[in-house]
Amino acid sequence: MTTRIPLYITLLSLIAAAGTIGLALTSWIQEEKIESQRPLVLSMTASVEVPEEMTFAGETISFDRYDKRERMDRELNSFTYFHSTTLLLFKRANRLLPVIEPILKQQGVPDDLKYLAVIESSLDPRAISPARAAGLWQFLQSTGKQYGLEITGEVDERYHVEKATIAASRYLRDAYRKYGSWSAAAMSYNGGQARITSELAAQGAGEALDLWLVEETTRYYYRMLAIKLIFESPQQYGFIIKPEHLYKPMDFRKLTITTSIPDLAAFAREQDITYAQLKDFNSWLRSTRLTTSAGKQYTLLIPTEEDLYYRKGEKPKVHQKGWITE
Repeated sequence: MTTRIPLYITLLSLIAAAGTIGLALTSWIQEEKIESQRPLVLSMTASVEVPEEMTFAGETISFDRYDKRERMDRELNSFTYFHSTTLLLFKRANRLLPVIEPILKQQGVPDDLKYLAVIESSLDPRAISPARAAGLWQFLQSTGKQYGLEITGEVDERYHVEKATIAASRYLRDAYRKYGSWSAAAMSYNGGQARITSELAAQGAGEALDLWLVEETTRYYYRMLAIKLIFESPQQYGFIIKPEHLYKPMDFRKLTITTSIPDLAAFAREQDITYAQLKDFNSWLRSTRLTTSAGKQYTLLIPTEEDLYYRKGEKPKVHQKGWITE
């Protein structure tokens, strides 16, 4: 005898089956949507917000005009996400800014101009450019001599941190007197005073920031602004720094040299350091010997034995407390 299944049971079964298929289809669609929106990288990147305005060397610059805002946006994002380079700047700054800042102050140059050295050489005293500009402040040979630096086969004071900083300060003061603004002075440091002066006249511009210049000089000022913001608030831009991450400031014995040194390697051994260490902290020595003339003297920096080593648990002195994440 055949059992008849009531029609309503058949309909309920069909509805249940359709519901199951619908749920499965909906779930599949949702999974496909989620998969299509899944990031292709392991971390997310956000564009850095450009401030409305900021102050640099006592001068206020606003970023409401399209060109100024977009130029600042480029440099601020570049330094923020160029992690290894920017971290290295902090490390070197801990050793070099304590030397640079007092000289700028003594020379009457705004403290913010230290960031010019940061972007010129990445705070590498031995840096040299394709155009043969050299040292922390990237002086060309002709300009270095003009501002009192000795440049010979044995001595090149463009690599001398203190003397080059004094020379750079003199240049910047001269340029400021000429243009009446530190922004123009800084741009002339890169582009040359002759170029800035001629372009101001040719373009009828009221200030150097309005000039149409080669890209390097156009970017120059904004790179200083960007690195200042990051140095003043590193955590805000994603940089987590502990004291032990920084390069420690060095203490030196200062030796006044009044007679020639025919063999600097032998001299270094007498000072219980290597030739490499002597050259590292006296990069202005450009030969294997040092010849002094009558009445001429030089000062050599000899690192103390204690400062030649990092010791476990040692935390170097931090130049700016705001750099550090506790």
